[in-house]
Amino acid sequence: MNEIIAGRNPVREALRAGRPINKIVMTKGAGGGPLAEITKLAKVNNIPIQLVEREHLDKMNPGVPHQGVLAYTAAKEYVEFEEILAIARAKGQDPFIIMLDEMNDPHNLGAIIRTADAAGAHGVIIPQRRSVALTATVAKASAGAVEYVPVARVTNLDQTIRQLKDEGLWVVGADMAGSEIHWEAKLTGPLLLVIGGEGKGLGRLIKERCDMLVRLPMAGRVGSLNASVAAALLIYEVVRQRG
Repeated sequence: MNEIIAGRNPVREALRAGRPINKIVMTKGAGGGPLAEITKLAKVNNIPIQLVEREHLDKMNPGVPHQGVLAYTAAKEYVEFEEILAIARAKGQDPFIIMLDEMNDPHNLGAIIRTADAAGAHGVIIPQRRSVALTATVAKASAGAVEYVPVARVTNLDQTIRQLKDEGLWVVGADMAGSEIHWEAKLTGPLLLVIGGEGKGLGRLIKERCDMLVRLPMAGRVGSLNASVAAALLIYEVVRQRG
């Protein structure tokens, strides 16, 4: 499970050792010595750094001498998205990957990972920023599925989509204004299914990058479904079509 690492030397050594870290929180204006090396190592490894007032850092981990820096480790190590492709190919299967655009609720992310495991999807991709990471809450909400579903955390969703297209994947996004109802759309073959975050849906650039946008039929007065419920319906339609 994830934990907080406090103190300059512990954080620096965790970075040197390659521990999976979700983010680093550091006091504003801090610099020099170990903190400078921590900043450098974090940037090299694309780990977000959040700068806060010292009083805020004191409240985040009361009673622990943080020396101006805390690191939040991941509940599980992330993979590269290429590893997810390799897993599918090693099984002789068409890749089926789920990408989440700015999913901020850890319970939704955990539920989607749980569904991905049950449906036999090969992995999940999340963005490094403006998205919940693999926290203990996510792991709990996944009912343990986080141990079995590879999760890649990428710096740029748009670039990743383009790379996956080059690998032969068909990119399908979920959108309320989609041109096709999900059960009428072709969801077979190598597939990247892109689901938007709570409330906001897919970003404009991501929509434009999709090969197809599909919608779930909504007959009631509420205009949308919970993100994890919508994802489950779409994921299992892929399963149904794959037979």
